[in-house]
Amino acid sequence: MSVRHDRPRPTDRRVRLQGVPVDSHPALPPEAERGSVRRVTEVGEEVLRRPCREVTAFGTPELSALIDDLFLTMHVAEGAGLAANQIGVDLGVFVWDCLDDAGIRHVGHIVNPVLELPGPGARRLVDDLEGCLSVPGAAMSLPRTDHAVVRGFDLTGSPLLIEGTGYFARCLQHESDHLAGHLYLDRLSRRDRKEALRETADRREEVLARRSVKAAGLGRPVA
Repeated sequence: MSVRHDRPRPTDRRVRLQGVPVDSHPALPPEAERGSVRRVTEVGEEVLRRPCREVTAFGTPELSALIDDLFLTMHVAEGAGLAANQIGVDLGVFVWDCLDDAGIRHVGHIVNPVLELPGPGARRLVDDLEGCLSVPGAAMSLPRTDHAVVRGFDLTGSPLLIEGTGYFARCLQHESDHLAGHLYLDRLSRRDRKEALRETADRREEVLARRSVKAAGLGRPVA
């Protein structure tokens, strides 16, 4: 999920790590420090269109490395969330580093998430700009509910419940869609979808060049 540049800036003491308040967290999470930059898959690639497989082995070096790579790739691409199939791995994992509407920074990962949304009577839809790292350079207004919960596991297999409101709720819904094989484009009208693809065609090269420069600045070329 792309970052909205008008989001409020977080303060050092307003961070929720894996859903738990902490005093502070580094701007570049430790996972990203260990990770490799991976190529972000783009609209039109088959891996983005099939439901991801469940993770069955927890606490493995492979799962840890996947999460590390997701964090660093998300950071380089200036994203607020990233799903495993966005780096070509069809497993049920996504990560986030996202601000909510109150400026609280949420950082974490979840494995095999199940999304829960409020019932129709309790649901409040909010229109807001939404983009996707796999649709580079485009952003469109899209209604999403302003509250969401995902239940799943951390990388060790411990149960995890993450609750989000505002823009963070949007992030949780966006990344859950990815793991189900859907893009935010699927939720747009035909006209808006066409416009988003036109924006991508116009801006893709600029966005990818910016990612390459940022990766090189970190000494981490794209793997």
